Amino acid sequence: MSRKGNCWDNAVAESFFKSFKSELVNQTRFKTRVAARLATFEYIESWYNRQRKHSTLGYRTPSQQESFFYTISMAA
Repeated sequence: MSRKGNCWDNAVAESFFKSFKSELVNQTRFKTRVAARLATFEYIESWYNRQRKHSTLGYRTPSQQESFFYTISMAA
């Protein structure tokens, strides 16, 4: 993170946690910490990275963006 007062570095993290809380945490009551950890892993790996489209990525998923990045970098 950057120096105090520079909010731009935190924007991506804050956006993720807003989505995470509103789409998973506030909708679910977890019985154990293990269940919460498993749900968190599934949310990030199955939903957030592979299915949820992001406007900042040109309405692609993070995994599509990563593939696109590697395709472009290998071609150069």
